[in-house]
Amino acid sequence: MKLSVNQDAILHALQQVQPIVNVRNTIPVIANVLLQAEENRLTLTTTDLEVSVRAEIEAKVSRPGSTTLPARRLFSIVKELSPGELQLDVDDRHNATLEAGASFFKIVGIEADEFPNLPEIAQEKAYTLEQSIFKQMLRNTSYAASDDESRYMLNGVLLSFRGDKLTAVATDGRRLALVEQELEFPSDAEADLIVPSKTVDELVKNLGEEGTIRIRASGTQIAFEFNGLLVISKLIEGAYPNFRQVIPSSSEYRVTIERELLNVAVRRVSLLASDKTHSVRLTFTKNLLQVSVVTPDVGEARENIPVKYSGKDVSIAFNPEFLMAPLRYITSDEVYFEMTDDLSPGVIKCGYPFLYVIMPLRIG
Repeated sequence: MKLSVNQDAILHALQQVQPIVNVRNTIPVIANVLLQAEENRLTLTTTDLEVSVRAEIEAKVSRPGSTTLPARRLFSIVKELSPGELQLDVDDRHNATLEAGASFFKIVGIEADEFPNLPEIAQEKAYTLEQSIFKQMLRNTSYAASDDESRYMLNGVLLSFRGDKLTAVATDGRRLALVEQELEFPSDAEADLIVPSKTVDELVKNLGEEGTIRIRASGTQIAFEFNGLLVISKLIEGAYPNFRQVIPSSSEYRVTIERELLNVAVRRVSLLASDKTHSVRLTFTKNLLQVSVVTPDVGEARENIPVKYSGKDVSIAFNPEFLMAPLRYITSDEVYFEMTDDLSPGVIKCGYPFLYVIMPLRIG
C-alpha cells in the first residue's frame, strides 16, 4: 500500500475514529486503526467490538492495499507533522513508513485480515433528519442517562420512533430528560432503540450544524451515516421502562425564570454544598426566587433572582448538579419551572418540546 494524503485531512479522520480505541483490550489488533486504500480514497476504521467508527477521505493512491497501525500512536505522530502532504508506504510485512517534510517514522503494523469485520445491518429500518436537530436532541438528554452498570437498560438514550415523532429520552431513576421532534417515516419503521452512552458521546462530538444524518437499524445494531463518517453500534437489548408514568400529569404552580440567571445562581451557592447532603434549596415567593445552601461547619450562601410567580410560598431542595445539567444545553433564554409541593417532582420546560423531571431531596 502506498499513498499520499493531506496531513490535515488524515488528522481530522483520526480525531474522529481513534477515541473509541481501547488500548487495554486483550486482542492486539483492536488497538489499531484499519487503513484501506483504493482508487482515490483512504478509509480509516476502528472498533472496540461494541462500537465501530469509519471515516473516508481523499488520497492519491499509487498502490492499493490495507493494513492496521496502532491508532493512538499514529494519531500522535500525524498531529506533530508539518501541514502539507504526507507519504505513507506499507510493505508486505505491514511495516509502515511515514514521511512529511523532514520527518520520517517507521511503525510496525498488523495485517488487515485480523481486524474484525464491520457488523451488517440486516432487515433495516431507516430514518433521515437534520444533523443539527439530532445533535441538539442528544445534548438535551444524554446527561440524564445512568452510569450504573446494574441498571444497564438505562445506560443510554432511548430513540423512540413512533407516531411521526422521534422522542429521545434518558433517565437514571432520579431525573429524566425528554425531547421530541416531528419526523416522517413509514409506519412499519416504528421502533424503540436504546443507544449506549458511549455511542451517543461519539455522535455528539462529530455531528455538525449542517447536512443530514441517515440512521439505519436492525434488531441488535444501529448505524449512523453523516459527513463521510459511519458509526455502527450495538443496541442495548430489551424494553425501556415506561418513562411516561414518572412525568407528572399536572402541576400546581408554574414559574418563569431566566435560564442563565438560574444556572449561575445555583452554581455559585452550590460552592458551599457539602459532599454528604449536596443540595440547594429553592424558595419561591411572589416574583422572587431565593437559591440557598446552609451547611453546618462550612457556612451558608444565598442568592435572590427575579422570577414571574404568583403562587403560594414553596421551598424545595434539589441536587445542584442535576438542576444545572439541562440549563447548560437548553437554547431558550427563559425556562418554566413547574411544581406542586416540596415532596413532588419538579419539571423544567422551555420554548420547544423538551421537559426535564427532577426528584426533590428530603432534608430534615
